[in-house]
Amino acid sequence: MESVDWGKRIRAYRKLKGYTQVSFARKLGISVSVVGEIERSIRVPTKCVMQNICTTLNVSIEELMPKQDTQIK
Repeated sequence: MESVDWGKRIRAYRKLKGYTQVSFARKLGISVSVVGEIERSIRVPTKCVMQNICTTLNVSIEELMPKQDTQIK
């Protein structure tokens, strides 16, 4: 389930920073289809791509991490 949250958070930050999928893909040097797959959590980004995503969005890896469920069950 957490991988889905990663994709959603990347998409949210991309939109917040004003990138379209096309412009984001160009900035990262990857295809638009790969960006879409990452955002839909079909593909897990490599460490290098993840670093580029963080740099491009000007966020830390911690900011992209899914929030942990802190409720006691």
